[in-house]
Amino acid sequence: MTTFSLQASPTDAADWLTLARRAEVAGYDALLAADHPGAVASPFVALAAAAAVTTTLGLGTNVSNAGVREPALLASDVATLDVISGGRARLGLGAGHTPAEWRAVGRERPDVAGRVRRCIAVTEAVRALLDGEEVTVDTPGLVMRAARLEKPRPVQARIPLTIGTANSRLLRWAGAHADVVGLAGLGRTKPDGYRHEVRWRETEIEAQLAEVASGAAGRDTPPELEALVQQVVVTDDAEAAAASMADDTGLSVPELLATPFVLIGTEDEIVAAVAEHQRRWGITRFVVRRDALDPLTPLLARLRAA
Repeated sequence: MTTFSLQASPTDAADWLTLARRAEVAGYDALLAADHPGAVASPFVALAAAAAVTTTLGLGTNVSNAGVREPALLASDVATLDVISGGRARLGLGAGHTPAEWRAVGRERPDVAGRVRRCIAVTEAVRALLDGEEVTVDTPGLVMRAARLEKPRPVQARIPLTIGTANSRLLRWAGAHADVVGLAGLGRTKPDGYRHEVRWRETEIEAQLAEVASGAAGRDTPPELEALVQQVVVTDDAEAAAASMADDTGLSVPELLATPFVLIGTEDEIVAAVAEHQRRWGITRFVVRRDALDPLTPLLARLRAA
């Protein structure tokens, strides 16, 4: 079964609560909040509010920056969300990329290897705290001393873990340890600190999935694969609608339309594309932006069965 989740951030209370209700009624699997401290609303506060007006909708971050979030605080936030929501919390983590977020907490952004090491260390520490273990870590990238999460204890025995990345080492680690591997296909950060080069061509996607498979070797149940969809357009002219984004990414229009990171075309073409991404890549989960709510909602039943 294919699932769709909605990524968004609140701008005001009424709109956010309405969005949460609409997402649940429409059949979205989860409401996922972006996490960029100083640029968007605090995700766990927003998700707790959404928990109060929903009953089945999953709630999580997509994704928190492990470089600037501390494990003890993350574990407490996630466990609290799990209690408040009655066991619906999700944990999404990534290595982070925006230099301003490090500077805002008094650090300089590490190199790629340093960010990956920190992400793995933070994820392992959060997982251990949620499991009820005592955690002590003393490394250049992370220091913790006899940390425990005594209260609140999460409702779920295991809160689902998503690792969002395109880094080879982190893809392998996620393949071995995560419940969901979040694929965004985003490579080197551009000079503005926010945009990225993309790794959306067929050979690049295959290379990323090979890393996940390598990490998952020996697991009884491999992680699910999830694609972060950057653009959804229902249109009778997919080529025209994709032209601008193709130029921005350096892909040809056919290359862009073939990736799982956009869904552009008629309703039938989008349903067929989702089925093909599942068949070809094994991707069974999709995260779409807030502006996809209206165009995708009429298709969700068909898409879940694709």
